[in-house]
Amino acid sequence: MGAVTSANASPASPPAPTPWGLVVLLGSLTAMGPLAIDMYLPSLPAIGAALKADAGQTQATVAAFLAGMAAGQLVYGPASDRVGRRGPILFGCAVFVLASIGCALAQNVDQLLVGRFVQALGACAGGVVVRAVVRDQFSHTDTARILSLMMLIMGLAPILAPMLGGVLLGLGDWSWNFWFMAAVGLAIGVAAFLRLKESRSEATAIQAGRENPFQSYLAVLRERRLVGYALCGALNGATLFTYIASSPEVLMGTYHVPVAVFPFLFATNAVAVIGSSQLNRLALRRATTDEVLSRASAVSLVVGVMLALAAVTGVGGLWTVGPLLFLLLGSYGFMAGNTTAGALSVDPLRSGATSALIGAASFAAGALASSLAGVFHDGTARPMALVMLAALVGSAVSLRTLALPRGVQG
Repeated sequence: MGAVTSANASPASPPAPTPWGLVVLLGSLTAMGPLAIDMYLPSLPAIGAALKADAGQTQATVAAFLAGMAAGQLVYGPASDRVGRRGPILFGCAVFVLASIGCALAQNVDQLLVGRFVQALGACAGGVVVRAVVRDQFSHTDTARILSLMMLIMGLAPILAPMLGGVLLGLGDWSWNFWFMAAVGLAIGVAAFLRLKESRSEATAIQAGRENPFQSYLAVLRERRLVGYALCGALNGATLFTYIASSPEVLMGTYHVPVAVFPFLFATNAVAVIGSSQLNRLALRRATTDEVLSRASAVSLVVGVMLALAAVTGVGGLWTVGPLLFLLLGSYGFMAGNTTAGALSVDPLRSGATSALIGAASFAAGALASSLAGVFHDGTARPMALVMLAALVGSAVSLRTLALPRGVQG
């Protein structure tokens, strides 16, 4: 049984001083994944034309990336417990740079699919190990606060990346996006090499040395609350991934949003995620992470029902669906940091394995949800909205039946 730290610890204790240099570096490492997902979205039609691929094949490159993010984290997490945090992060940066170059040089859609999968194997190192680094150095509530602060950095990717991708597409061709990703990955890798210190504790190293990765995963999977937090966060996050994969077709195809306007609408919903993550920081001064989770989950479920009704009936078109998407995606800012902090608090000595489980569950749920929305695409927003609603129901059930202790259900 892991050492359990209560996720209901009082929010009244003063927060630790904010290490802004560390926050920026860790946020940048985590942002490599969102950058690689969002930057090339405006280029999908150009990629399809250049590589002679249809819309389904180009959308599959998004699902391939999400699948790579899910698979890779299962390796990096336990590895970071056994060999330390720095090594896996630097290795992941190197893989990301090389795979980005491979994507830029792809001659057909199959090569791009492979390149995207490998690129994700590199990008996911930052996300999974960074969560363990934060847990190494901060308490449960401060972990939630630091993760919310990192959303400021990470959240710039979905705001700026599509716009930058559109600019690069205008200056050159779709491959310029991947050359830029390679340059960014190299810069972040160099910064991590120079500034990131090893944070793994001796106790974590001893614990990891006593068991193999499979035993680590079995141990964390036996923790009911840990699994509940992980599933709650993953299924809520699946709504974000469904939106990312579906938004080009839904906004530009179904609602005829001009290509030049699409990045700005996409950025608007990214602002919802960033803004809510900062409101979460403020909420944690007055409430526990579990109390915030309970309320945010209930609100997101209500908004999900309203979005599904709007999409099915067609009432109001984009003027109804758009604002509801903004509100729904905003729930991610409250759910992500708090579910991660909750899961990591259950067994701190296996934070690498726990972080890997969180990340793998998140991207696996995202890959499945976005694929389902693509498979059932019918030229309307219905598949996207209904998949989102199903994910939100699963998220709420996981939170209330597995994660939350009694007395925090309101």
